[in-house]
Amino acid sequence: MTSTPLATGVRVPAEALTLGILAGGRATRLGGIDKAWLQRDGISQVARWSRRFVGEHGPVLVSANRDPERYAAHGLIALPDRMAGLGPLGGIESLAAACPTTWLFTLPVDVVGVNDCLLRSLVAGRGDDGAFAVDDDGAQPLVALWRCERLREACASALAESQYAIRALQARMTLRPVTFCGFRFGNLNTPADLLAAGFPAPSPP
Repeated sequence: MTSTPLATGVRVPAEALTLGILAGGRATRLGGIDKAWLQRDGISQVARWSRRFVGEHGPVLVSANRDPERYAAHGLIALPDRMAGLGPLGGIESLAAACPTTWLFTLPVDVVGVNDCLLRSLVAGRGDDGAFAVDDDGAQPLVALWRCERLREACASALAESQYAIRALQARMTLRPVTFCGFRFGNLNTPADLLAAGFPAPSPP
């Protein structure tokens, strides 16, 4: 059984971790394309990240609001937002509701790159409720490890108070920052971002 080591020496089995890929955005600055299916070197973003941490987690869920059949054809479970118009919180809330494990590791589908120790470092540096990444660009609240029971409670409170910011959600929980010095995850938000990351120009949706 593959486990992720913690700084305390306690070990978390891979089966206690779910990977949740956040792919529900509308990509308005890219003309509404579905960033999950952007391809580089013949591999789509969603396939790349669904395979990246094999052995370190159990189930894989994808927060996605379109084309569930396309995900299913690739062996992926796509979950639409249960409540529309919430931005990233809608995706996280949906993933938390469906997560079958103690821990949920979220990763935006449009990150450019990750380092080998990302998940292990988040687990090792977590607080009672999890951890979030900090790279050279600052806090990356969507690259995070969450204790699902507490996350579901925090989402319910945030929704009741109409507080939809992810940093506000994390402030309700005990998440520790884990710093990755000399590294940037990057994001694919604009045509210039695609060009810089080596992606071909996308076709219209």
